[in-house]
Amino acid sequence: MTASSPGRSGIVDAHHHIWRAADLPWLRGEMVPRIFGPYEPIRRDYPSSEYVAEAVPCGISSAVYVQANWAIGRSVDEVRWLRDVHAETGWPTAVVGCADLFDENAPEVLRRQAALTPLVRGTRLQLHWHERPEFRFAAAPDRMKDPVFRRNLAAVADLGWLFELQVFPGQMPDAADLVAAFPGLTFVLVHAGMPVDLDPPGVAEWTRGMKLLAEHPNVVVKLTGQGTFVHRVDRPLIERVTATCLDLFGSRRCMWGSNFPIEKLWTDLPTLLSTWQDVLAGRTAEEIGDVFTATATRVYGL
Repeated sequence: MTASSPGRSGIVDAHHHIWRAADLPWLRGEMVPRIFGPYEPIRRDYPSSEYVAEAVPCGISSAVYVQANWAIGRSVDEVRWLRDVHAETGWPTAVVGCADLFDENAPEVLRRQAALTPLVRGTRLQLHWHERPEFRFAAAPDRMKDPVFRRNLAAVADLGWLFELQVFPGQMPDAADLVAAFPGLTFVLVHAGMPVDLDPPGVAEWTRGMKLLAEHPNVVVKLTGQGTFVHRVDRPLIERVTATCLDLFGSRRCMWGSNFPIEKLWTDLPTLLSTWQDVLAGRTAEEIGDVFTATATRVYGL
């Protein structure tokens, strides 16, 4: 087993999107600010066939689709569409959907999604909040304390699903309290906790928050999206994030994902993947296999 060949089962992309632009409010009509910056080049359909054509030559054999911000009232439609795409193409391998977990009726939405297809493995509701408005998604930094949200998280756990946790470093103390309250629910930390402020105080805040989350065995980390704020494949940043996450969480709680097509804004898939492979090349075969295959396979039940 080597960095370029993590296992006979192939590489698992733990985070990607396919989409129809007409279904995404931020890809139609007026431009809506997103955390990854201007997105005109990807303001179009990104079908499964295009993703597969890019992924398979890289050795990717499985992929987890993570909700792409359809209008929140159409979250069941999103899952239905993905069911049909999978039936036609065999991709994606698994699905993370979405529901308004601040709504008392969210459990019914979750049950409807579960009834549509067994591809669904979990749900994501983006909780990240930042002082900069263009980086902000949640209405407030502490929405994860909301009692309705927490009751609905229990419904996610009852389905045997996981929750994709997307927060900034300043929110990690609250996030640690949240994951402690649900020890039976797996939380997948999106984009390695989104280290956005890369000056020494910002890195220190991110590291402290990651240490808090690492104390909880029900948290796993996705090594994704490290070009989100720098808009490039930044090897020193990837090296820092990889070393910190592996040291704190261990390889069995770390997994790679592409965040494609977002990262098409500044790179291509072979360049992105090969950079992560080069950074991990000095690790053991077991660690490499965990990051590129085994962790995602186990966490998402692939």
